[in-house]
Amino acid sequence: MKKTWIIGHKNPDTDSICAAIAYADLKNKTEDGLFEAKRAGHVNEETQYVLDYFDVEAPEYVSDVGAQVKDIAYRRTEGVSSHISIKRAWELMKQLDVVSLPVTDQANHLEGIVVTGDIATSYMDVLDNKILATARTQYKNIIDTLSGKLVTGNEHGYFIRGKVVVATTTPDMMEQYVEDDDMVILGDRYESQFCALEMNAGCIIVCENAKIAKTIIQLAEEKDCMVISTPYDAFTAARLINQSMPIKYIMKKENLITFELDDYIDEVREVMSKVRHRDFPVLDENGNYVGMISRRNLLNMQKKRVILVDHNEKTQAVDGIGEAELLEIIDHHRLGSLETISPVYFRNQPLGCTSTIIWQMYQERGTSIEPKIAGLLLSAILSDTLMFRSPTCTELDRQAAEVLAGIAGVDMEEHAKAMFRAGSDFKKKTTEELFYQDFKTFHVEAFDFGVAQLSAMSQVELEQVKEKLLPYLDTVLGEQKLDAVYVMLTDILEESSELIWAGRQAETLLAQCFGEPDEAGERHLKGVISRKKQLIPALIAGIQQLEQQV
Repeated sequence: MKKTWIIGHKNPDTDSICAAIAYADLKNKTEDGLFEAKRAGHVNEETQYVLDYFDVEAPEYVSDVGAQVKDIAYRRTEGVSSHISIKRAWELMKQLDVVSLPVTDQANHLEGIVVTGDIATSYMDVLDNKILATARTQYKNIIDTLSGKLVTGNEHGYFIRGKVVVATTTPDMMEQYVEDDDMVILGDRYESQFCALEMNAGCIIVCENAKIAKTIIQLAEEKDCMVISTPYDAFTAARLINQSMPIKYIMKKENLITFELDDYIDEVREVMSKVRHRDFPVLDENGNYVGMISRRNLLNMQKKRVILVDHNEKTQAVDGIGEAELLEIIDHHRLGSLETISPVYFRNQPLGCTSTIIWQMYQERGTSIEPKIAGLLLSAILSDTLMFRSPTCTELDRQAAEVLAGIAGVDMEEHAKAMFRAGSDFKKKTTEELFYQDFKTFHVEAFDFGVAQLSAMSQVELEQVKEKLLPYLDTVLGEQKLDAVYVMLTDILEESSELIWAGRQAETLLAQCFGEPDEAGERHLKGVISRKKQLIPALIAGIQQLEQQV
Protein backbone atom coordinates (compact mmCIF):
# COMPACT_ATOMS: atom_id res chain seq x y z
CA MET A 1 0.00 0.00 0.00
CA LYS A 2 1.46 3.34 -1.06
CA LYS A 3 2.01 5.77 1.81
CA THR A 4 1.54 9.53 1.41
CA TRP A 5 2.39 12.22 3.95
CA ILE A 6 0.19 15.31 4.26
CA ILE A 7 2.10 18.14 5.86
CA GLY A 8 1.80 21.86 6.52
CA HIS A 9 4.46 24.55 6.72
CA LYS A 10 7.29 25.04 9.18
CA ASN A 11 6.30 26.75 12.46
CA PRO A 12 2.78 25.38 11.93
CA ASP A 13 -0.33 27.22 13.08
CA THR A 14 -3.71 25.71 13.88
CA ASP A 15 -4.83 25.68 10.23
CA SER A 16 -1.65 23.94 9.08
CA ILE A 17 -2.04 21.13 11.62
CA CYS A 18 -5.81 20.71 11.45
CA ALA A 19 -5.99 20.85 7.66
CA ALA A 20 -3.38 18.08 7.42
CA ILE A 21 -5.27 15.84 9.86
CA ALA A 22 -8.63 16.44 8.19
CA TYR A 23 -7.34 15.99 4.64
CA ALA A 24 -5.68 12.71 5.62
CA ASP A 25 -9.03 11.58 7.05
CA LEU A 26 -10.84 12.52 3.84
CA LYS A 27 -8.24 10.83 1.62
CA ASN A 28 -8.30 7.61 3.65
CA LYS A 29 -12.10 7.48 3.33
CA THR A 30 -12.27 8.15 -0.39
CA GLU A 31 -9.06 6.90 -2.03
CA ASP A 32 -6.78 3.87 -2.09
CA GLY A 33 -3.53 4.05 -0.20
CA LEU A 34 -2.47 5.17 3.26
CA PHE A 35 -2.47 8.89 4.02
CA GLU A 36 -0.78 10.19 7.17
CA ALA A 37 -0.79 13.70 8.62
CA LYS A 38 2.64 15.02 9.62
CA ARG A 39 3.96 18.32 10.98
CA ALA A 40 7.10 20.28 10.11
CA GLY A 41 7.47 22.07 13.45
CA HIS A 42 6.41 22.24 17.06
CA VAL A 43 2.74 22.50 18.00
CA ASN A 44 1.93 25.90 19.53
CA GLU A 45 -0.24 26.35 22.62
CA GLU A 46 -3.36 27.34 20.71
CA THR A 47 -3.18 24.29 18.47
CA GLN A 48 -2.39 22.00 21.39
CA TYR A 49 -5.48 23.30 23.20
CA VAL A 50 -7.58 22.43 20.13
CA LEU A 51 -6.08 18.94 19.83
CA ASP A 52 -6.61 18.25 23.52
CA TYR A 53 -10.16 19.61 23.43
CA PHE A 54 -11.18 17.26 20.63
CA ASP A 55 -8.99 14.38 21.89
CA VAL A 56 -6.82 14.14 18.77
CA GLU A 57 -3.12 13.27 18.81
CA ALA A 58 -0.68 15.69 17.24
CA PRO A 59 0.80 14.46 13.93
CA GLU A 60 4.28 12.99 14.06
CA TYR A 61 7.11 15.50 13.61
CA VAL A 62 9.08 15.28 10.36
CA SER A 63 12.17 17.42 9.84
CA ASP A 64 13.00 16.32 6.30
CA VAL A 65 11.11 14.52 3.51
CA GLY A 66 14.15 13.76 1.41
CA ALA A 67 14.73 10.16 0.34
CA GLN A 68 16.43 8.02 2.98
CA VAL A 69 18.26 4.71 2.91
CA LYS A 70 15.10 2.98 4.12
CA ASP A 71 13.36 4.20 0.94
CA ILE A 72 15.79 2.23 -1.22
CA ALA A 73 15.57 -1.41 -2.22
CA TYR A 74 18.95 -2.16 -0.64
CA ARG A 75 20.39 -5.67 -0.87
CA ARG A 76 19.50 -7.82 2.13
CA THR A 77 22.60 -10.02 2.06
CA GLU A 78 22.72 -12.03 5.28
CA GLY A 79 25.72 -11.61 7.53
CA VAL A 80 28.21 -14.49 7.82
CA SER A 81 30.17 -15.75 10.80
CA SER A 82 33.78 -14.64 11.16
CA HIS A 83 34.71 -18.31 11.62
CA ILE A 84 33.82 -19.49 8.11
CA SER A 85 36.71 -20.24 5.78
CA ILE A 86 37.98 -18.05 2.99
CA LYS A 87 36.96 -20.78 0.55
CA ARG A 88 33.40 -20.80 1.90
CA ALA A 89 33.25 -16.99 1.70
CA TRP A 90 34.39 -17.12 -1.93
CA GLU A 91 31.75 -19.71 -2.79
CA LEU A 92 29.04 -17.55 -1.18
CA MET A 93 30.18 -14.52 -3.18
CA LYS A 94 29.90 -16.46 -6.43
CA GLN A 95 26.54 -17.91 -5.42
CA LEU A 96 25.11 -14.49 -4.47
CA ASP A 97 26.91 -12.65 -7.29
CA VAL A 98 28.41 -10.10 -4.89
CA VAL A 99 31.91 -8.76 -4.29
CA SER A 100 31.62 -8.24 -0.53
CA LEU A 101 30.23 -10.06 2.47
CA PRO A 102 29.19 -8.53 5.82
CA VAL A 103 30.55 -10.36 8.87
CA THR A 104 28.24 -10.37 11.92
CA ASP A 105 28.13 -11.93 15.37
CA GLN A 106 25.27 -13.93 16.85
CA ALA A 107 23.50 -10.73 17.92
CA ASN A 108 23.69 -9.45 14.30
CA HIS A 109 26.18 -6.72 15.15
CA LEU A 110 28.55 -5.87 12.31
CA GLU A 111 32.08 -7.16 12.96
CA GLY A 112 33.69 -6.51 9.60
CA ILE A 113 33.62 -6.75 5.81
CA VAL A 114 35.28 -9.21 3.45
CA VAL A 115 35.74 -8.24 -0.21
CA THR A 116 37.14 -10.15 -3.14
CA GLY A 117 40.33 -8.08 -2.96
CA ASP A 118 40.99 -9.39 0.56
CA ILE A 119 40.67 -12.96 -0.69
CA ALA A 120 42.94 -12.32 -3.64
CA THR A 121 45.56 -10.76 -1.39
CA SER A 122 45.45 -13.67 1.03
CA TYR A 123 45.95 -16.11 -1.83
CA MET A 124 48.68 -14.28 -3.72
CA ASP A 125 50.75 -12.55 -1.05
CA VAL A 126 50.81 -14.95 1.89
CA LEU A 127 54.10 -16.93 1.88
CA ASP A 128 54.29 -17.64 5.61
CA ASN A 129 53.87 -21.36 6.26
CA LYS A 130 52.78 -20.61 9.83
CA ILE A 131 49.83 -18.49 8.72
CA LEU A 132 47.20 -21.15 9.51
CA ALA A 133 48.34 -21.32 13.12
CA THR A 134 48.54 -17.54 13.39
CA ALA A 135 44.95 -17.32 12.11
CA ARG A 136 43.85 -20.03 14.61
CA THR A 137 42.26 -22.14 11.90
CA GLN A 138 39.65 -24.67 12.94
CA TYR A 139 40.19 -28.24 11.74
CA LYS A 140 36.58 -28.28 10.57
CA ASN A 141 37.45 -25.56 8.05
CA ILE A 142 40.50 -27.49 6.86
CA ILE A 143 38.44 -30.64 6.30
CA ASP A 144 35.77 -28.66 4.40
CA THR A 145 38.31 -26.81 2.26
CA LEU A 146 40.07 -30.04 1.26
CA SER A 147 36.77 -31.89 0.73
CA GLY A 148 38.21 -34.34 3.21
CA LYS A 149 37.04 -36.52 6.04
CA LEU A 150 38.18 -36.84 9.60
CA VAL A 151 39.91 -40.16 10.33
CA THR A 152 40.69 -39.43 13.98
CA GLY A 153 40.75 -36.40 16.24
CA ASN A 154 38.41 -33.51 17.14
CA GLU A 155 37.27 -31.45 14.16
CA HIS A 156 36.17 -28.64 16.47
CA GLY A 157 39.71 -28.11 17.66
CA TYR A 158 42.05 -25.39 16.33
CA PHE A 159 45.45 -25.49 14.67
CA ILE A 160 47.30 -22.94 16.78
CA ARG A 161 50.97 -24.01 16.72
CA GLY A 162 53.36 -25.22 14.08
CA LYS A 163 53.73 -24.77 10.34
CA VAL A 164 52.39 -26.47 7.23
CA VAL A 165 54.86 -28.68 5.38
CA VAL A 166 54.62 -31.02 2.39
CA ALA A 167 56.48 -34.28 3.03
CA THR A 168 57.37 -35.59 -0.43
CA THR A 169 60.88 -36.68 0.54
CA THR A 170 62.28 -39.66 2.44
CA PRO A 171 61.82 -40.05 6.20
CA ASP A 172 65.47 -39.18 6.68
CA MET A 173 64.94 -35.79 5.03
CA MET A 174 61.67 -35.25 6.92
CA GLU A 175 63.53 -35.40 10.21
CA GLN A 176 65.37 -32.22 9.19
CA TYR A 177 62.32 -29.99 8.80
CA VAL A 178 59.28 -31.55 10.52
CA GLU A 179 58.88 -30.19 14.04
CA ASP A 180 56.49 -30.54 16.96
CA ASP A 181 52.85 -29.60 16.21
CA ASP A 182 53.42 -29.20 12.46
CA MET A 183 50.70 -30.01 9.93
CA VAL A 184 52.16 -32.47 7.42
CA ILE A 185 50.73 -33.06 3.95
CA LEU A 186 51.87 -36.43 2.63
CA GLY A 187 50.97 -39.43 0.46
CA ASP A 188 50.36 -43.12 0.97
CA ARG A 189 53.88 -44.09 2.17
CA TYR A 190 53.63 -45.79 5.53
CA GLU A 191 57.20 -44.79 6.47
CA SER A 192 56.48 -41.07 5.92
CA GLN A 193 53.26 -41.23 7.92
CA PHE A 194 55.01 -43.05 10.74
CA CYS A 195 57.92 -40.57 10.70
CA ALA A 196 55.56 -37.57 10.95
CA LEU A 197 53.90 -39.11 14.00
CA GLU A 198 57.29 -39.87 15.57
CA MET A 199 58.27 -36.21 15.01
CA ASN A 200 55.17 -35.22 17.05
CA ALA A 201 53.20 -33.65 14.19
CA GLY A 202 49.93 -32.06 15.28
CA CYS A 203 48.05 -33.15 12.16
CA ILE A 204 48.76 -35.29 9.12
CA ILE A 205 46.84 -34.92 5.89
CA VAL A 206 46.87 -38.05 3.71
CA CYS A 207 46.28 -37.23 0.03
CA GLU A 208 44.42 -39.04 -2.76
CA ASN A 209 42.23 -40.91 -0.26
CA ALA A 210 45.12 -43.30 0.32
CA LYS A 211 44.48 -46.18 2.69
CA ILE A 212 45.69 -45.50 6.23
CA ALA A 213 46.94 -48.44 8.27
CA LYS A 214 45.31 -49.23 11.60
CA THR A 215 48.67 -48.96 13.33
CA ILE A 216 49.04 -45.36 12.04
CA ILE A 217 45.56 -44.47 13.29
CA GLN A 218 46.26 -46.08 16.67
CA LEU A 219 49.59 -44.27 17.00
CA ALA A 220 47.94 -40.96 16.02
CA GLU A 221 45.31 -41.41 18.73
CA GLU A 222 48.01 -42.15 21.28
CA LYS A 223 49.94 -39.01 20.31
CA ASP A 224 46.73 -36.91 20.05
CA CYS A 225 47.44 -36.18 16.37
CA MET A 226 44.69 -35.28 13.90
CA VAL A 227 44.44 -37.46 10.81
CA ILE A 228 42.57 -36.11 7.77
CA SER A 229 42.06 -37.88 4.44
CA THR A 230 41.59 -35.82 1.25
CA PRO A 231 40.92 -36.84 -2.39
CA TYR A 232 43.31 -34.14 -3.65
CA ASP A 233 46.94 -34.74 -4.56
CA ALA A 234 49.66 -33.07 -2.50
CA PHE A 235 50.08 -30.11 -4.88
CA THR A 236 46.35 -29.29 -4.88
CA ALA A 237 46.03 -29.77 -1.14
CA ALA A 238 48.96 -27.45 -0.51
CA ARG A 239 47.48 -24.87 -2.88
CA LEU A 240 44.04 -24.97 -1.24
CA ILE A 241 44.90 -25.25 2.43
CA ASN A 242 45.42 -21.52 3.07
CA GLN A 243 41.81 -21.00 1.99
CA SER A 244 40.74 -22.79 5.18
CA MET A 245 41.74 -19.77 7.28
CA PRO A 246 38.81 -18.03 9.01
CA ILE A 247 37.76 -14.81 7.33
CA LYS A 248 38.18 -12.90 10.58
CA TYR A 249 41.92 -13.01 9.86
CA ILE A 250 41.60 -11.14 6.55
CA MET A 251 38.40 -9.07 7.02
CA LYS A 252 38.45 -5.31 7.39
CA LYS A 253 37.19 -4.38 10.84
CA GLU A 254 38.59 -0.92 11.55
CA ASN A 255 37.14 2.40 10.29
CA LEU A 256 34.22 0.74 8.53
CA ILE A 257 32.02 3.12 6.53
CA THR A 258 28.40 2.34 7.28
CA PHE A 259 25.03 4.00 6.76
CA GLU A 260 21.88 3.94 8.85
CA LEU A 261 18.32 3.46 7.63
CA ASP A 262 17.46 7.07 8.51
CA ASP A 263 20.42 8.60 6.65
CA TYR A 264 19.43 10.87 3.78
CA ILE A 265 20.42 9.98 0.25
CA ASP A 266 22.12 13.32 -0.39
CA GLU A 267 24.55 12.59 2.46
CA VAL A 268 25.01 8.98 1.33
CA ARG A 269 25.75 10.03 -2.24
CA GLU A 270 28.36 12.53 -1.05
CA VAL A 271 30.19 9.90 1.03
CA MET A 272 30.07 7.39 -1.82
CA SER A 273 31.60 9.93 -4.18
CA LYS A 274 34.69 10.16 -1.96
CA VAL A 275 35.12 6.46 -1.13
CA ARG A 276 35.52 3.95 -3.94
CA HIS A 277 33.92 0.98 -2.23
CA ARG A 278 31.47 -1.19 -4.14
CA ASP A 279 29.16 -1.90 -1.19
CA PHE A 280 28.44 -0.35 2.18
CA PRO A 281 26.75 -1.97 5.22
CA VAL A 282 23.40 -0.59 6.40
CA LEU A 283 22.55 -0.53 10.12
CA ASP A 284 19.26 0.02 11.93
CA GLU A 285 18.66 2.46 14.80
CA ASN A 286 20.10 -0.09 17.26
CA GLY A 287 23.28 -0.58 15.29
CA ASN A 288 22.25 -4.00 13.98
CA TYR A 289 23.21 -5.02 10.46
CA VAL A 290 20.27 -5.11 8.00
CA GLY A 291 21.74 -5.11 4.50
CA MET A 292 24.16 -3.69 1.93
CA ILE A 293 23.87 -0.64 -0.30
CA SER A 294 25.75 0.33 -3.45
CA ARG A 295 25.72 3.22 -5.92
CA ARG A 296 23.49 1.18 -8.18
CA ASN A 297 20.84 1.03 -5.46
CA LEU A 298 20.58 4.83 -5.50
CA LEU A 299 19.13 4.66 -9.00
CA ASN A 300 16.08 2.75 -7.73
CA MET A 301 15.12 4.85 -4.73
CA GLN A 302 11.45 5.48 -3.99
CA LYS A 303 10.85 9.14 -3.21
CA LYS A 304 8.52 10.01 -0.36
CA ARG A 305 5.03 10.94 -1.58
CA VAL A 306 3.97 14.31 -0.14
CA ILE A 307 0.91 16.57 -0.18
CA LEU A 308 1.37 20.14 1.06
CA VAL A 309 -1.36 22.10 2.80
CA ASP A 310 -1.58 25.77 3.84
CA HIS A 311 1.51 26.93 1.91
CA ASN A 312 3.23 26.86 -1.46
CA GLU A 313 6.48 28.70 -0.65
CA LYS A 314 9.67 26.64 -0.78
CA THR A 315 11.14 28.61 2.13
CA GLN A 316 8.18 27.58 4.30
CA ALA A 317 8.12 23.94 3.22
CA VAL A 318 9.65 21.08 5.15
CA ASP A 319 13.31 20.41 4.37
CA GLY A 320 14.00 18.03 1.51
CA ILE A 321 10.82 18.91 -0.40
CA GLY A 322 12.88 19.05 -3.60
CA GLU A 323 13.79 15.38 -3.13
CA ALA A 324 10.19 14.24 -2.54
CA GLU A 325 7.44 13.32 -4.99
CA LEU A 326 5.03 16.23 -4.59
CA LEU A 327 1.49 15.14 -5.47
CA GLU A 328 -0.82 17.97 -4.41
CA ILE A 329 -0.92 21.46 -2.93
CA ILE A 330 -4.00 22.76 -1.10
CA ASP A 331 -3.61 26.39 -0.11
CA HIS A 332 -5.21 29.81 0.29
CA HIS A 333 -2.11 32.04 0.05
CA ARG A 334 -0.48 33.88 -2.84
CA LEU A 335 1.41 31.81 -5.39
CA GLY A 336 4.90 31.17 -4.10
CA SER A 337 8.23 29.78 -5.22
CA LEU A 338 7.66 26.02 -5.27
CA GLU A 339 8.54 24.31 -8.54
CA THR A 340 7.63 20.78 -9.55
CA ILE A 341 9.13 18.38 -12.09
CA SER A 342 5.76 17.11 -13.25
CA PRO A 343 2.19 18.49 -13.03
CA VAL A 344 0.48 18.25 -9.63
CA TYR A 345 -3.04 18.78 -8.37
CA PHE A 346 -2.98 22.41 -7.16
CA ARG A 347 -6.04 23.90 -5.47
CA ASN A 348 -5.70 27.50 -4.40
CA GLN A 349 -8.71 29.60 -3.38
CA PRO A 350 -8.93 33.13 -2.00
CA LEU A 351 -10.47 32.09 1.32
CA GLY A 352 -9.66 32.86 4.90
CA CYS A 353 -8.47 29.38 5.73
CA THR A 354 -7.19 26.19 4.10
CA SER A 355 -9.54 24.20 6.29
CA THR A 356 -12.48 25.87 4.55
CA ILE A 357 -11.22 24.32 1.30
CA ILE A 358 -10.97 20.93 3.01
CA TRP A 359 -14.56 21.35 4.22
CA GLN A 360 -15.59 22.07 0.63
CA MET A 361 -13.88 18.88 -0.53
CA TYR A 362 -15.83 16.82 2.01
CA GLN A 363 -19.04 18.29 0.54
CA GLU A 364 -17.94 17.69 -3.04
CA ARG A 365 -17.19 14.03 -2.35
CA GLY A 366 -20.34 13.50 -0.32
CA THR A 367 -18.35 12.33 2.69
CA SER A 368 -19.62 12.79 6.23
CA ILE A 369 -17.46 14.60 8.77
CA GLU A 370 -16.95 13.15 12.23
CA PRO A 371 -17.52 15.56 15.17
CA LYS A 372 -13.84 15.69 16.18
CA ILE A 373 -12.71 16.39 12.59
CA ALA A 374 -15.44 19.05 12.34
CA GLY A 375 -14.06 20.56 15.55
CA LEU A 376 -10.55 20.73 14.12
CA LEU A 377 -11.71 22.38 10.89
CA LEU A 378 -13.84 24.87 12.83
CA SER A 379 -10.93 25.74 15.13
CA ALA A 380 -8.65 26.36 12.14
CA ILE A 381 -11.18 28.72 10.54
CA LEU A 382 -11.70 30.66 13.78
CA SER A 383 -7.94 30.92 14.24
CA ASP A 384 -7.05 32.01 10.70
CA THR A 385 -9.88 34.53 10.44
CA LEU A 386 -9.42 35.78 14.02
CA MET A 387 -13.04 34.85 14.69
CA PHE A 388 -14.18 36.42 11.38
CA ARG A 389 -12.40 39.76 12.08
CA SER A 390 -9.67 39.30 9.45
CA PRO A 391 -10.18 40.92 6.04
CA THR A 392 -9.27 37.54 4.53
CA CYS A 393 -12.52 36.10 5.91
CA THR A 394 -15.19 35.36 3.33
CA GLU A 395 -18.84 34.46 3.54
CA LEU A 396 -17.90 30.88 2.69
CA ASP A 397 -15.61 30.76 5.75
CA ARG A 398 -18.54 31.87 7.93
CA GLN A 399 -20.90 29.32 6.40
CA ALA A 400 -18.39 26.53 6.85
CA ALA A 401 -17.78 27.50 10.48
CA GLU A 402 -21.50 27.50 11.30
CA VAL A 403 -22.02 24.05 9.78
CA LEU A 404 -18.92 22.63 11.47
CA ALA A 405 -19.87 24.12 14.86
CA GLY A 406 -23.18 22.29 14.63
CA ILE A 407 -21.48 18.98 13.85
CA ALA A 408 -18.86 19.46 16.57
CA GLY A 409 -21.43 20.65 19.10
CA VAL A 410 -19.50 23.72 20.30
CA ASP A 411 -20.26 27.40 20.80
CA MET A 412 -18.08 29.28 18.31
CA GLU A 413 -17.50 32.43 20.39
CA GLU A 414 -16.67 30.62 23.62
CA HIS A 415 -14.43 28.17 21.82
CA ALA A 416 -12.59 30.93 19.93
CA LYS A 417 -11.93 32.92 23.12
CA ALA A 418 -10.60 29.83 24.89
CA MET A 419 -8.32 29.12 21.93
CA PHE A 420 -6.97 32.65 21.82
CA ARG A 421 -6.37 32.71 25.59
CA ALA A 422 -4.38 29.47 25.31
CA GLY A 423 -2.38 30.89 22.40
CA SER A 424 -1.59 34.18 24.16
CA ASP A 425 -0.25 32.58 27.35
CA PHE A 426 3.29 33.81 26.73
CA LYS A 427 4.71 33.53 30.26
CA LYS A 428 6.24 30.05 29.99
CA LYS A 429 7.81 30.57 26.57
CA THR A 430 11.37 31.55 25.76
CA THR A 431 12.00 34.48 23.43
CA GLU A 432 12.93 32.07 20.65
CA GLU A 433 9.73 30.05 21.12
CA LEU A 434 7.65 33.24 21.09
CA PHE A 435 9.19 34.47 17.87
CA TYR A 436 9.09 31.23 15.92
CA GLN A 437 5.60 30.07 16.90
CA ASP A 438 4.21 31.72 13.76
CA PHE A 439 7.03 32.90 11.51
CA LYS A 440 7.28 32.82 7.72
CA THR A 441 9.94 33.94 5.27
CA PHE A 442 9.49 35.47 1.82
CA HIS A 443 11.74 36.18 -1.18
CA VAL A 444 10.98 39.08 -3.53
CA GLU A 445 13.42 40.26 -6.18
CA ALA A 446 16.79 40.13 -4.35
CA PHE A 447 15.20 40.91 -0.98
CA ASP A 448 14.64 38.25 1.71
CA PHE A 449 12.46 39.07 4.67
CA GLY A 450 10.52 37.32 7.40
CA VAL A 451 7.33 38.14 9.27
CA ALA A 452 6.25 36.73 12.62
CA GLN A 453 2.81 37.33 14.12
CA LEU A 454 1.63 37.05 17.70
CA SER A 455 -2.00 37.62 18.63
CA ALA A 456 -3.47 38.30 22.06
CA MET A 457 -6.74 39.33 23.66
CA SER A 458 -5.23 42.41 25.36
CA GLN A 459 -2.58 45.05 24.77
CA VAL A 460 -0.92 44.32 28.14
CA GLU A 461 0.19 40.88 27.03
CA LEU A 462 1.55 42.26 23.77
CA GLU A 463 3.61 44.93 25.54
CA GLN A 464 5.33 42.27 27.63
CA VAL A 465 6.14 40.26 24.53
CA LYS A 466 7.43 43.34 22.72
CA GLU A 467 10.09 43.96 25.38
CA LYS A 468 11.36 40.40 24.97
CA LEU A 469 11.38 40.38 21.18
CA LEU A 470 13.01 43.71 20.31
CA PRO A 471 16.59 42.75 21.24
CA TYR A 472 16.16 39.31 19.66
CA LEU A 473 15.42 40.51 16.13
CA ASP A 474 19.06 41.10 15.22
CA THR A 475 19.80 37.49 16.19
CA VAL A 476 17.07 36.33 13.81
CA LEU A 477 18.56 38.38 10.98
CA GLY A 478 21.88 36.60 11.36
CA GLU A 479 20.47 33.11 11.85
CA GLN A 480 18.03 33.29 8.95
CA LYS A 481 20.27 35.40 6.67
CA LEU A 482 17.51 37.93 6.04
CA ASP A 483 17.55 41.53 4.88
CA ALA A 484 14.67 42.49 7.18
CA VAL A 485 12.47 40.97 9.84
CA TYR A 486 9.10 42.18 11.12
CA VAL A 487 6.80 41.16 13.95
CA MET A 488 3.05 41.84 13.97
CA LEU A 489 1.74 42.20 17.52
CA THR A 490 -1.99 41.85 16.89
CA ASP A 491 -4.68 42.88 19.36
CA ILE A 492 -7.64 40.69 18.40
CA LEU A 493 -10.34 42.66 20.19
CA GLU A 494 -9.07 46.08 19.06
CA GLU A 495 -8.48 44.76 15.52
CA SER A 496 -5.11 46.45 15.18
CA SER A 497 -1.43 45.57 15.08
CA GLU A 498 1.81 47.15 16.18
CA LEU A 499 4.88 46.47 14.06
CA ILE A 500 8.43 46.07 15.34
CA TRP A 501 11.33 45.50 12.95
CA ALA A 502 15.05 45.17 12.32
CA GLY A 503 17.36 44.94 9.33
CA ARG A 504 18.71 46.67 6.28
CA GLN A 505 16.10 48.95 4.70
CA ALA A 506 13.43 47.56 7.06
CA GLU A 507 12.31 51.00 8.22
CA THR A 508 12.69 52.52 4.73
CA LEU A 509 10.38 49.84 3.39
CA LEU A 510 7.78 50.52 6.08
CA ALA A 511 7.85 54.24 5.26
CA GLN A 512 7.33 53.36 1.60
CA CYS A 513 4.30 51.24 2.51
CA PHE A 514 2.68 52.97 5.50
CA GLY A 515 4.19 56.43 5.74
CA GLU A 516 6.17 57.84 8.64
CA PRO A 517 5.96 56.38 12.21
CA ASP A 518 4.20 58.22 15.03
CA GLU A 519 5.91 60.70 17.37
CA ALA A 520 7.27 57.88 19.54
CA GLY A 521 8.80 56.21 16.51
CA GLU A 522 6.29 53.35 16.70
CA ARG A 523 3.95 51.92 14.10
CA HIS A 524 0.41 51.16 15.14
CA LEU A 525 -1.66 50.01 12.19
CA LYS A 526 -5.36 50.33 12.88
CA GLY A 527 -7.43 47.66 11.16
CA VAL A 528 -4.36 45.70 10.02
CA ILE A 529 -4.59 42.19 11.44
CA SER A 530 -3.92 39.94 8.43
CA ARG A 531 -0.35 39.15 7.53
CA LYS A 532 -1.44 37.41 4.32
CA LYS A 533 -3.81 40.02 2.92
CA GLN A 534 -2.75 43.33 4.47
CA LEU A 535 0.93 43.27 5.39
CA ILE A 536 2.67 40.95 2.90
CA PRO A 537 1.11 42.45 -0.25
CA ALA A 538 2.03 45.96 0.97
CA LEU A 539 5.63 44.95 1.69
CA ILE A 540 6.00 43.23 -1.69
CA ALA A 541 4.67 46.29 -3.50
CA GLY A 542 7.04 48.50 -1.48
CA ILE A 543 10.04 46.31 -2.35
CA GLN A 544 9.20 46.47 -6.05
CA GLN A 545 8.88 50.28 -5.89
CA LEU A 546 12.24 50.61 -4.13
CA GLU A 547 13.84 48.39 -6.79
CA GLN A 548 12.45 50.62 -9.54
CA GLN A 549 13.80 53.73 -7.81
CA VAL A 550 17.27 52.21 -7.73
